[in-house]
Formats: sequence, structure tokens, C-alpha cells
Amino acid sequence: MRLSLGLEARQVQTQVQKLAPRMIQSMEILQLPIMALQDRIEQEMNENPVLEIQEQDPTLPDEPAERDNPDAPAETEREMVVDETQDNVDDFERLINMDSEAPGTFDDGPRRSLTRIEEEADRKHDAMANVVARPESLNDYLMRQIGEMELEPELAAMAERIISALDASDGGYLKSSLEDLLPPDADLAQLEVARRALEIVQHLDPPGIAARDLRECLLAQITPDMPFYEELKTLITSHLEDLRDNRLPLIERKTGYSIERIQQAWEQLRKLNPKPGAQFVDSYVPTVTPDITVEQADDGSYRIVLEDTRTPRLYISEYYRQRMLTGKATPEEREFIKRKINAAQWLIDSIEQRRSTLTKVTQAIVDHQKRFLDDGPEFIVPLKMQQIADRVGVHVTTVSRAVDDKWVQTPRGMFALKRFFVGGTRSEDGDDVAWDTIRIKLQELVDNEDKSNPLSDDDLVRELEKQGVKVARRTVTKYRQKMGIPSSRQRRDWSQRS
Repeated sequence: MRLSLGLEARQVQTQVQKLAPRMIQSMEILQLPIMALQDRIEQEMNENPVLEIQEQDPTLPDEPAERDNPDAPAETEREMVVDETQDNVDDFERLINMDSEAPGTFDDGPRRSLTRIEEEADRKHDAMANVVARPESLNDYLMRQIGEMELEPELAAMAERIISALDASDGGYLKSSLEDLLPPDADLAQLEVARRALEIVQHLDPPGIAARDLRECLLAQITPDMPFYEELKTLITSHLEDLRDNRLPLIERKTGYSIERIQQAWEQLRKLNPKPGAQFVDSYVPTVTPDITVEQADDGSYRIVLEDTRTPRLYISEYYRQRMLTGKATPEEREFIKRKINAAQWLIDSIEQRRSTLTKVTQAIVDHQKRFLDDGPEFIVPLKMQQIADRVGVHVTTVSRAVDDKWVQTPRGMFALKRFFVGGTRSEDGDDVAWDTIRIKLQELVDNEDKSNPLSDDDLVRELEKQGVKVARRTVTKYRQKMGIPSSRQRRDWSQRS
């Protein structure tokens, strides 16, 4: 038997699924929240000269502009598009060049490029005028204090090196060792300079900065004139873990302090800042704009209204249509106009498809979570995206894109649309219970318990069952830990012991 090795050319037919450019654009538009959609439209208006904005009369029905505008093309004209099989990155620049190099070529039509440039400049100027000044960083704040001191050059340089190693997002702790901040061949004298520099930095404002652990951070913040100074120093030095685990009787035995005195000192301890550098972290919270409003009708049902009244209605310029149809345009111009009309029509159709899909998906969600809107968040029921996809008749990825980064204004407040999709667990009697329902009821039980004798996890199971939620003990323990609720021993108030 002989084996033959060689090269052989064979033709194999395979089936490969590819997304058309139009489908990709439709998915991108669907995923955009309302503010991002308005920015996208503005960008397209700047890049595509055939797009026009319909100035709609607010008294007229809220319909797509292309249906109301007398200049909008008839249904047969909408097909005057071509496949975008070529790169047209430079098309708009070519149009500007043709406009400027050939006077009279477009003199019988609108000239919008200069106006758009001026509008864009005004918009950028307004944006720059309203930019919030960058707040002073932690490093800048500490460097400024060092600069006001009269330090020896070597000591100042080392202090600045320590400051540069601090990160406000980590609370301003010094994560590196002093040895790591020195050259590999550093001697004992340089190490002593580093220690002196660290001491200087640790005495800067805010108190506790550049600490190497929590104990050092808290000790740097207490002063002899503070209430319970000695008790605080003892608790911070030797009993932080005992405080965390609420082992007050143990602290009482070891220190001789009464439970009442320990709790008073603990109250002072809570006023200290465990992350002094965190105040320099920029905590920008963006403004949330709802994409949808849910309104309740007289019969108790809920109706979906898209908040897109500020989104301009687009149509294709009749001027460019006529220029291509009348034969005045050169072949190069005709090709350019066709491509731009094609891109414009795709955008218009994608926006309309977004409106339709978002309306259907949101209505299906609201119908499923009616009890949430009627009676409150604790009545939310488990819901998966696949359920909505099956109900609307779309793929589950379409639902995911439709709800992504979208917000809905309801009679019970504003929520992220994803908020209505929740997992759940099956109760002991076979019913599906949403996780949010368990969390809300669990928090209520803990908030209202007797702190001198807090509820154990077994007690919580029994109390939940009384409220119609029958779950296993391990489920209660899991959710309690996820919610950051301490154990019953840690929640106990020792001052109320008999």
C-alpha cells in the first residue's frame, strides 16, 4: 500500500450567510438612544447633500415627513437607488470641488454647504462655552501643597515621586513600597529620604492620604482633641476585624470598655474617611433622556408614545432628483447623486424601522409587566428577551438592540428598559418568583426586624413563606449576601441585650 501526497485543486460549494450593508445600518440605528440618534442624523445631514429636513406643522398628525411633504417622491420613485458596491468616502468632497470649480453647474439649486459649516461652527462654539472646567486632580492638589513648602531638592523630588504613585480611584493609598520607588542601587541614605518624604506627604491634606493600609489611613485622621480618642486608637489598632464582624462582647472583654462606650466610639469611627482620595474622582453623571413614555388610558391599559418629536423628519431633496432625471447632470454627477440618494433612503427607512420595532417591543414588555406598573416594583415577574422576541416575531438580538441604553418614563418613574427583564427562581410550590420580588421582601423583613434578636436565614425563609414566597434557605442566603446584608449575628444590637 502506497500513500500519495500532493496538491489537488477542487471546487467546493459552501453556503455562507452575510449581512447586507442595509441590514447592518438598520441594526446600528435601532441600537441608538434618542440623543445619539439625533447626533447621527446631524452627522448624516452634514455628509449627505440630498437629505432635507421636513419643517412639520405641529398641528398636523405626527407622520413621517416623506409621506406629508409635497416634494417627497412617489412610491415608484423611492426605488431610484443603487447598491453601494464602491467606496464613496470622498464623494462629498468631490461635490464641493465640482461646485466651486464649475460655476453655474449647481447655480439653479440650493447651496447648503457654507450654511452647514457655519451651523457646525456655532454648535461647537456653544459646546466649548458650556464645558465644565476640569476639576483639580488629587496629584495636582498635593503637588501644589508641596510647592508651597521650602524643601530640599532631593526631598521635594522624592515627595513628588510618591504623589505620582497615588491613584484617586483607589482612595489615594500608596500601593507601592518605598523600595520600588527608588533606583535599584539606592543606599540607606536614599531610603531615609524616602521615609521622610512619605511622612511629609502623609501630613498633607486630605488627612489619611498616602496611607499604606486602612489602619494607617484611619489613625492619621484622629487627633487627641476628638471625642473617644483613646478608644478610637485602640479600636483602629487592634479591633477593626472585630468591629466588622460585630464582636462587641469580645472587644468588651479584651479592652474593658463597656458596650455603650464601644458603640459611641464606633459612631465616631464611622465619621472618618476610609478613602480620602476618592473625593477627587470625577463622578460625572450624564443626563438621562427617555426614549419612550408610557401613558395609562382610562380603561387601565398602557399606551406607548415614542419621545422623538425633536428628531427631524427627513426626505430626499427634489432638486437632486430632478437634476438626475432631467439629464443636466454629467455621468459622474449622476453616479454621485444616485449613491447619495441610496444612502439617504437607507437612513430614512432605518429610522422608520427603529420607530416601529421600538414601539412593538416596548408595548410587549409593558403588557407583560402590567402588575409592575399597576402595583409597584415588588410585583415584577420573570421575563426573558426570548419571550418578547417570540411575541413580536423578531430575533432575540433585535430585542437586545432595541432595549439597549433606552429609558422609559412610566407613571411609577423612569426606568432603563432593561429593568423589566429579570430572572427568577422557582419556588418550593412550583411558581416562578422574580429575583427583584425576593430582594424587596427580604430587605423589608431585615429593616423591620428586632435588632436585639435579628432574624436568622431560617427565620427569613419562614417569614417569606407567610408572604407567599416559598424558597429554600440557600436561596435566601445567596440573595442576602448579594445584597450586602450582614448575617444575623453581625446585625445584632448588643446594647439592647437583656
